[in-house]
Amino acid sequence: MPADALKCKECKTEYPLEARFVCERCFGPLEVSYSRPDASPDELKRRIQAGPHTIWRYADFLPLQGPARSALPTGWTPLVKADRLAERLGLREVWIKNETANPTHSFKDRVVSVALARAKELGFDTLACASTGNLANAVAAHAAAAGLPAYVLIPHDLEEQKILATGAYGAQIVAVEGNYDDVNRLCTQVSGERPGWAFVNINMRPYYAEGSKTLAFETVEQLGWELPDRVVGPIASGSQFTKLARGFAEFIEAGLVEGAVPTMNGAQAEGCSPVATAFAAGTDVCRPVKPDTIAKSLAIGNPADGPYAVELANRTGGSIDSVTDDEIRAGIRLLAETTGIFTETAGGVTIGTLAKLAERGDIGPDERVVAMVTGDGLKTIDAVRDTFEVATIPASLDAFDERFAAAVA
Repeated sequence: MPADALKCKECKTEYPLEARFVCERCFGPLEVSYSRPDASPDELKRRIQAGPHTIWRYADFLPLQGPARSALPTGWTPLVKADRLAERLGLREVWIKNETANPTHSFKDRVVSVALARAKELGFDTLACASTGNLANAVAAHAAAAGLPAYVLIPHDLEEQKILATGAYGAQIVAVEGNYDDVNRLCTQVSGERPGWAFVNINMRPYYAEGSKTLAFETVEQLGWELPDRVVGPIASGSQFTKLARGFAEFIEAGLVEGAVPTMNGAQAEGCSPVATAFAAGTDVCRPVKPDTIAKSLAIGNPADGPYAVELANRTGGSIDSVTDDEIRAGIRLLAETTGIFTETAGGVTIGTLAKLAERGDIGPDERVVAMVTGDGLKTIDAVRDTFEVATIPASLDAFDERFAAAVA
């Protein structure tokens, strides 16, 4: 599926495959447009299966002009069958796509890998981003591995763990007084003044967004070339959520799998839920909000792809829900206790929403559900503080037996 143009999602105007992200006619967002596959389904499947165990096994579906290479191997993360979680929720079959296994422990390695590869093709010499944390980690790491300078702009109140993990790679960190939307506006201005800088989620955004499709590709392949019935995933800007569906659709259109795009359920934190609010109101107008949630990686108050996320949920018979901070903490704990996977707050939003869907009876008894866990819990360690007890005892067997007599009996 060779990439042949950038196309406006609104008016369909086409542009060359350059570093641009907005339509000059209607100011709509641009996305990569592809020609139909030039190979049969059998040939495409053979090429995929012969490829590396990274996102580049799907090079036929990604927007690069030459061979796909990156210094950090990204993707092919585990798809974990979560039988104990399914039992706890009263569901038949639940799978967890565990993105904590990526190089910087979140799905952002996927989008940065694609954006960086395309940026190098276009001749950029510096990597940069606006970030709520995970993207900062990924940009800093991938730039370091590629030998490029990196600048990451973040909200000033970001979790300390994410700041430390970014600084370790040598990136220049710029903490902006304001929320993510303020940071993003500043980055848009800076990108216009720095022609050699590739802002992965601004001037490189059409290419960057394509990396999220690989989550869908891997899910299909890891399920034995079958589609899930339902996908539950977090929504920040809405890009990952919509690109997941596009990934499933592209495999269907290429003849690699039969069926329809799964039911898509989006998950937001109640303290930053413009997309969930719009869905509940029956509109695609996502009114900007000021974020106030522990799920900082999802704290985008003015989501660029929010209207498309609402349309997708409606089109597939899904929904977009929000959960409270307490429900997020409960989701983190539930996933950890039943699967051994420790997720950050964004994953708590996803699992909290999955639990809400199960309780509401929205998930059918025969459905195969895949939940996207997009980041590692060590990135947001404060979220689990004071949620469990540490038993302190004297260093004696008698003290241990006394403390845990009920457990031993």
